[in-house]
Amino acid sequence: MYLATTGRRDTPAPPRGSGAGRRVPGAVLALGTVSLVTDISSEMVTAVLPLYLVLGLGLSPLQFGFLDGLFNGAAAVVRLLGGYAADHGRGHKRVAGLGYALSALSRIGLLLAGGATAGIAAALATDRVGKGIRTAPRDALITLSSPPETLGRSFGVHRAMDTTGALLGPLAAFALLWATADAYDAVFVVSFCVGLLGVLLLVLYVPAGHPPGPRPAARPARRAPRGRKAFEALGDPAFRRVLAAAALLGAATVGDSFVYLLLQQRLALPVGWFPLLPLGAAACYLLLAIPAGRIADRVGRRLPFLYGHLALLGVYATLLAPASGPGMLLLVPVLALLGVFYATTDGVLMALAGPVLPADGRASGLAVLQTGQALARMLAAAGFGAAWTVRGPDTALWAAVSALLIALVGGWALLPRTPSGDRAPAGPDATTPERRTA
Repeated sequence: MYLATTGRRDTPAPPRGSGAGRRVPGAVLALGTVSLVTDISSEMVTAVLPLYLVLGLGLSPLQFGFLDGLFNGAAAVVRLLGGYAADHGRGHKRVAGLGYALSALSRIGLLLAGGATAGIAAALATDRVGKGIRTAPRDALITLSSPPETLGRSFGVHRAMDTTGALLGPLAAFALLWATADAYDAVFVVSFCVGLLGVLLLVLYVPAGHPPGPRPAARPARRAPRGRKAFEALGDPAFRRVLAAAALLGAATVGDSFVYLLLQQRLALPVGWFPLLPLGAAACYLLLAIPAGRIADRVGRRLPFLYGHLALLGVYATLLAPASGPGMLLLVPVLALLGVFYATTDGVLMALAGPVLPADGRASGLAVLQTGQALARMLAAAGFGAAWTVRGPDTALWAAVSALLIALVGGWALLPRTPSGDRAPAGPDATTPERRTA
């Protein structure tokens, strides 16, 4: 991939014979297994929801965009609470476990809701709240369990396992609906059982504290009053710039559900095939997550993150292209580029920001970053839905292209070129870099 030839090589890679960084920590593999199982449960339900809400319940794109953005925004705000609780004595594993349990219980809410819109909305909100609570403590556990110089690879492995679940979930839902003649209750029951299995795996196999052995070197944490620790990261200039860039680019990111709805509309896909659309993007993400993480460890995490948003720009441009010839000429590039986008941005952003944060405030700092990005995406979803409803999908896409081009320029200027932790020191005698604000 061309990512490997770009960027400056400020520090040498670890010696090939040392074996440093070649093993992914057991805690990361355990968390990846939990995420895999949980994503099977989650994607069994979410794969069919956009189609059900828009075509089944008759919601307009504006209403769907508002609801999708609202739920994601609520989950983003809850992330702050999850990160704060994890850093203030509740424990990363315990808080993450609560989030996984809430998501599993939301499947029972969907089962009891029937066709009531309010009940479905409450169940979806519970699922998003659970996801919001668990995300920052889980990612903090990954950063605290891995050496700084291999964070990209650790997140790549975790995201690859997570995406395997996202790949299997829609297939399981498709098979269940086919076998039960479209009995959604069966999907909800099986989803709950699989989600419960994920909680049990977390309890049994994910260590509660730091792994044994030497801890990764980290900057001394600045002590702050307990009530302010959740926002202590904002005092770091490098972190503020990462946060600003992530929020700016998030504000130009159209939700996946809109991309799939546009594909279904452009290709006139049968309704029954809609749940399978995310599989193409998930498969590409699965293949590229680990290589993208390793490349980010070698060349720095700034450029892969920006190039990933260039891939998203390619998604929008492809959707704007005239629909002519076989549908695969539109379907394959869109899903492949969407997978590239997630492989080079999701875990890479966490690996970029993690080493900047002190160990005892890492969950809170990552929660602030994830919340800022998610709130920006909430505004993007609502804005795109409004533009689609008022002006049509083409105008909405042109607006998204323009916004993303502007955001890329801003992200290029904002992201620190050599923030602390972007390239971890290599070699046994290297010391942790001092804070840099360039």
